[in-house]
Amino acid sequence: MKKVLFIASTGGHLSELLQLKSCFNNYDYYLITEKTNSTKSLTNQYSNVDYLVFGTKDHIVSYIFKFGWNSLKSLYLYFKIRPQYIITTGTHTAVPICYIGKIFGSKIIFIETFANSESKTLAGKMLYPISNLFIVQWESMLKLYPKSIYGGWIY
Repeated sequence: MKKVLFIASTGGHLSELLQLKSCFNNYDYYLITEKTNSTKSLTNQYSNVDYLVFGTKDHIVSYIFKFGWNSLKSLYLYFKIRPQYIITTGTHTAVPICYIGKIFGSKIIFIETFANSESKTLAGKMLYPISNLFIVQWESMLKLYPKSIYGGWIY
């Protein structure tokens, strides 16, 4: 079975990613998100779950430290899991492990968020150059990401 890592920040990005849960059991899968009150129960629903520290750019000083910690933990988790594929809907939580994965040979699949139909996300800008497959959910986004694939809505 192929090892696939599904990773997303909590909230809407995670909700979008979990739309793919029907295919989780087709793979030796692992799920990573941020630890919040709303995500703690994921360990009851899925067999392989791990967490990064929740951080928001609204608190920039603490965010810098949390992002640094999450980057180090991402390195640890990458070598623990050793995924062949990394699938993400973003955002900042996923960027470090995607770059780590690219360096070590994982295939990166990025699904740009449904929430943006006319502008690029920061994670999209950062991961577009290294993605093996970049999927947009709006046809209008094909203009912004010319090498992307229109996949339609994930919902």
